[in-house]
Amino acid sequence: MKEQRSLALAAAIGLTPARDPRTDETLVSDILSGRGGDFETLVRRHQQGIYAFLLRMVRDPDEAADLAQEVFIKLFANLEQYNPAFRFKTWLYRIAANAAVDRRRRKRTAGRQVDLDAAEDDSSFHLPSRDPGPHEMLTARETRERLETALADLPPSYRKVLLMRFQGDLRYGEIAAITRLPLGTVKNRIFRAREMLRRALL
Repeated sequence: MKEQRSLALAAAIGLTPARDPRTDETLVSDILSGRGGDFETLVRRHQQGIYAFLLRMVRDPDEAADLAQEVFIKLFANLEQYNPAFRFKTWLYRIAANAAVDRRRRKRTAGRQVDLDAAEDDSSFHLPSRDPGPHEMLTARETRERLETALADLPPSYRKVLLMRFQGDLRYGEIAAITRLPLGTVKNRIFRAREMLRRALL
């Protein structure tokens, strides 16, 4: 079964999201029990969200891609440690957040400065879908640049929980579990981060 999961992992990187009616938790259970669960489906389902989250953390597409692959390798290697009492997505984002923090520590040890800001697409913020004219395109680009700058200016601890909430679509309690912060602290940081963004974009 380990060999099959290894092949599935190798084949899964870079694939489009899979359609499977089973929940993440059921898939993990089926994988571990040998009942036909497909690790590739888990990777397909979450790779885009994890990559986008990491990209905003490390601000480098290549590094984010490397980290995303590292996250799914760690997920594969430690799948037996998953506790079904918690939502799978919470556990996965904890692995991703820890991977970003570990990368920052390694860079600091190597004497290089790391900025855990991000500057790429965020599915939490959408522009109108109708075809824009030249003036609207310019305005949209300027708004996007201002948003990226405002996000980059947030304290890393605020930015991380904000992205988990609105990009990762995680609940407050799940963010608290991932970051090991009190629930009230998580809510307060997200509120303050939103206020900072709002003021920066006025």
